[in-house]
Amino acid sequence: MDAATLGAVGTIVVGLAAAAAAVIGQRGANRASQSGAVLGGYSTLVDNLQEERNKLGDKLAENERLLAAAYRELADTRSEKADLLTQITTLTDENRQLRERIAELGGHPT
Repeated sequence: MDAATLGAVGTIVVGLAAAAAAVIGQRGANRASQSGAVLGGYSTLVDNLQEERNKLGDKLAENERLLAAAYRELADTRSEKADLLTQITTLTDENRQLRERIAELGGHPT
């Protein structure tokens, strides 16, 4: 082989090596790009989930506040109902006693 042939074969080998290196480099860049996209997507997903969790936490706190207010109102209503039932019992007893007293005095209770 003469020098020209060796130079041509060397150029072809170097060209093939450069092409192979470029392909391998491109694959690495694609992997890095995909990895970055996956990490970026993951980060966005985590941010969205944390934001949704915070909103739901706020909604839960508001619902707990409303529930506590409703229980207080129910307790007040039950207390008022108990007071009214006591008053009804007292007045009913008083009416019964008054009717008995009217009957004792010779009258006709209405």
